Amino acid sequence: MMLVLSRRDVLELLPLSDCIAAVERAFRLHAEQQTFGPGVLGVSAGAGSVHVKVAGLRGERSYVAAKVNANFPDNPRRHGLPTIQGTVMLADAETGRPLAVMESASVTALRTGAATAVAAKFLARRDARTATIVGCGAQGETQLAALAAVLPLQRAWVLDSDHARAEAFAARAATDLAWRLSARTIAESKSSSRRWSRRRRSWWMSSSSAPRSASCSTRSRRACSRVKACTPSSATS
Repeated sequence: MMLVLSRRDVLELLPLSDCIAAVERAFRLHAEQQTFGPGVLGVSAGAGSVHVKVAGLRGERSYVAAKVNANFPDNPRRHGLPTIQGTVMLADAETGRPLAVMESASVTALRTGAATAVAAKFLARRDARTATIVGCGAQGETQLAALAAVLPLQRAWVLDSDHARAEAFAARAATDLAWRLSARTIAESKSSSRRWSRRRRSWWMSSSSAPRSASCSTRSRRACSRVKACTPSSATS
């Protein structure tokens, strides 16, 4: 019998901590050549794009998963719909029999945050206490929660081009994590980064009109995870 899992089902059945452990195991299996794929395809569609990603794991029982995501950035403003919508199908890799179909936006958010957590677990300083999140959308919240799951963080900077959104993000995260969070706009962060870089050339921050990353040099021993939306050009590259 094939399972059909809604967003609520996914979030109830897959805690972030379990997702981090699963992603770490998948990375190890990939390094051990126990995976196949991935295969990717992306196409433009109207005001957005659709991309397909397929990959699988080998083992005592092998699995293959295919994710189809639609990315329509204007959906929230124009239609009151999420930017990301789609499904993930999990199948038996020996027979192709579908085992489950699930809502993909929740899986995408959890998996992306989990990948950052695994990287931070092995690459960040063990005594890291401060995180910086550039971009205060849904993925930013997952990224911060994932970092908090693997590092002894005590405070965070959150930055966005929309100051109100950054403030709301900081308020929610401060309640959930019991931390001190400081919200800033991108313009403020650019000014601060210029002043800081004049004093300490080892630190720098890159941003654009749609910021996606905070980057730091290895000399300063800061870890960086860059996360961006998938577009047809990036999906096929």
